[in-house]
Amino acid sequence: MKTPRSKYILLAGVAALAACAVSAQVPVQNIDPARHGNLAAAQRLVVQAFERLSDAQNANDSQLGGHAARAKELLREANEEIKLAAEAANRR
Repeated sequence: MKTPRSKYILLAGVAALAACAVSAQVPVQNIDPARHGNLAAAQRLVVQAFERLSDAQNANDSQLGGHAARAKELLREANEEIKLAAEAANRR
């Protein structure tokens, strides 16, 4: 059975949109600076770095070899770890 070419094109478009949605998720600042000043500051810097990477991607037409996108993913992970550190401190 042959699948029409348009189905493959549609599938590729959906995959591209999903990738854009993931890369668009900016890390959040959700640590109380009054409670955890250093962790909140680190989180703020992660958000700033993420925004600068987005600026670099836009300025270079996203032609950065995927490295900026990978750096953004690592920043999202770092942001989550910072949040987990604050939650661990809250449990003490």
